[in-house]
Amino acid sequence: MAEETTKEPTKKLQEEFTIQARHFHGYSPLYERLSLGIAGDPELLALVARSPRHNRSLLFLAAVQYLLLQGATHPLAAYYPSLSAGPITDADPYPLFRAFCQEHHDQILSLIMTRHVQTNEVRRCVGLLPAFGQVAQRTGGQPLYLVEIGASAGLNLLWDRYRYRYGKELELGPADSPVLLECEIQGDKTPPVSLDFPQVAARVGIDLSPIDVRDPDQVLWLRALIWPEHRRRVEILEKAVQIAQSDPPRLVAGDAVERLPDVLASCPSESVPCVFHSFMIGQLPRDSRERLFQLLADVAAECPLYHVSFEWPHTEHPQILLTQYEKGEKTETLLAHCNAHGHWIEWLS
Repeated sequence: MAEETTKEPTKKLQEEFTIQARHFHGYSPLYERLSLGIAGDPELLALVARSPRHNRSLLFLAAVQYLLLQGATHPLAAYYPSLSAGPITDADPYPLFRAFCQEHHDQILSLIMTRHVQTNEVRRCVGLLPAFGQVAQRTGGQPLYLVEIGASAGLNLLWDRYRYRYGKELELGPADSPVLLECEIQGDKTPPVSLDFPQVAARVGIDLSPIDVRDPDQVLWLRALIWPEHRRRVEILEKAVQIAQSDPPRLVAGDAVERLPDVLASCPSESVPCVFHSFMIGQLPRDSRERLFQLLADVAAECPLYHVSFEWPHTEHPQILLTQYEKGEKTETLLAHCNAHGHWIEWLS
């Protein structure tokens, strides 16, 4: 019985790493190769299986990169574009990866037992900005009370401090912002963004373990969550962190379902609550998701509420969905498809 119990989680993990390898294809050759290797390695699968977290494949890969970024000396670093100006690409990195994991077993176990996958993908703001614009339009320009679930360091709460470029001609946002978010436009519709951003009355993020942008170690964990080849994502993260460090957003620690009622009760007068999240729902158990959605409906019975969801619900592409609760009625609008890392957007609404 004990052997069967051990085999079951490792079998699921094998499938998870195999699927993740497909997601890495064309985007992270190193992680694609490592994921396929891990999927066929019972010893490492057993190690990863000890983590109680979701997205354990991404968590495990981030833990290894975190230790390397932290300064662990090992030949494996030569295969990481994030650590080497001329990374090795023509040899198999897996034997060294496996050796590194064996040598740093206890450190890796501690990380995957205590840390979370909480990538703060700032470029997703290219999809959030037009969604917030739609909320402002429907409310007659009332200031928004923004509440982000799964906020991590809260960098996406600061969306109005970034510069945006949609396609080759449409550019807006603070001209002096060090963060420029570039996005291709797919389809025949331009996202309805205005030079005048929606007003924000207040903003707050909720996270199980908020990231403190003034703590170098926590910022390094954010850095480790970015795939090794993605230097531009690293540049954007570092500049967004600099902005946040000068005026960090308010972050609340705890379970969203438990903390959300009090957070929404603090909504400033003459403003409209807008709850949003991106690539967070998949990390929640099904019962937690149902409780969250029911909670939003219950709160909306007392006052109008808007819900912006940027998720990937088993569809071909991630979706940006706007749900409006008002006078006991719920209206859902599929606004756009958008690349998971914000490289392109296809406006639909």
